Amino acid sequence: MTAQSPSKSTNPIIRFLSMNTSGEVAGRDLPLWKQLLLQVLTLFIAAEVLFPIMYIITMSFSSKTTRPSALELFPKEISFVAYQQVLDRPTANPVTFLELLRNSFLLSVGVGLVALLVAVSAAYAFSRFKFRMRQVMMVLVFVPLLMPAIGLSTPLYLLMNSFRIADCGNGVTAISPFMACAQGLGKVTFNLRDSLLGVGVAMIAGALPFAVWNLKGYLDTIPKELEEAAMIDGADANQIFWQIVLPLAVPQLAVTFFLGFIGHWQEFALPWLFLTQPKDYTLAMTLYNMTGQYASSIPWNRFAAMAIIVALPVAIIYIALQKQIVSGLTAGSVKG
Repeated sequence: MTAQSPSKSTNPIIRFLSMNTSGEVAGRDLPLWKQLLLQVLTLFIAAEVLFPIMYIITMSFSSKTTRPSALELFPKEISFVAYQQVLDRPTANPVTFLELLRNSFLLSVGVGLVALLVAVSAAYAFSRFKFRMRQVMMVLVFVPLLMPAIGLSTPLYLLMNSFRIADCGNGVTAISPFMACAQGLGKVTFNLRDSLLGVGVAMIAGALPFAVWNLKGYLDTIPKELEEAAMIDGADANQIFWQIVLPLAVPQLAVTFFLGFIGHWQEFALPWLFLTQPKDYTLAMTLYNMTGQYASSIPWNRFAAMAIIVALPVAIIYIALQKQIVSGLTAGSVKG
């Protein structure tokens, strides 16, 4: 005796709930009740994700600086006062919005590009070349990923702070720690720690381990036969790397850059610990400066407007690199 299929049952309720409405003729059927369950679950996840976004957007369009007393997910008014105030004067510090945007852009894009160039070179060496201590060095590259990023801030702070340029007087300049003034420390004219360059170097050090490991796994999937064929045609090592390997790795390069860009754009701990001059502040630091000691002292509409402005570049970069990001995330699973 064989079991009766639910779709052929005489009970109309069972047949309705077991009806395949997916329109697929191949693969496993998806009954109606499973589709409804999945759609309810999807709507619940979407509502959970969109709730804070809608709340922030609603506050950013408000002309009041106080937080709404009731839950508001849709704006009752459309006012751009908060955006205008943020763009005109983001904080009480003498720094403009364009300067903050420039600092954040230089750090995120500059660190991302430099880390990407160094990482793809190192990943290619680990992927293609055989040398002594190769496995040990790969493990050493992985070790920083096991440590919390904030735990590395103290040694980086001390290292960057030791590099200074001081004016000793009488036209004499000392570069610490290689040189020192004859009397005292002199007048410090440049401190690597208290500069965007120093923060960028520290952020590159933190971004390289993940970038190397991420790119190395992808480069392993590129067939070596392509490089061997290019060598037979007379291509040298540089031509193979720049004209064959890199074009094939563009999707994964876009993924690595985007993931790094998100972290660099939103980086707060290192700039906050290193930088002391308002002219070097970033957008993330400015967003934190808007928070006061008490919730009632926070200009919530300006805070929300600044949060939207800080989040926009990440969305724009994702939309611009969406095709490469999607192909880079999926290519590794079908290659090999």
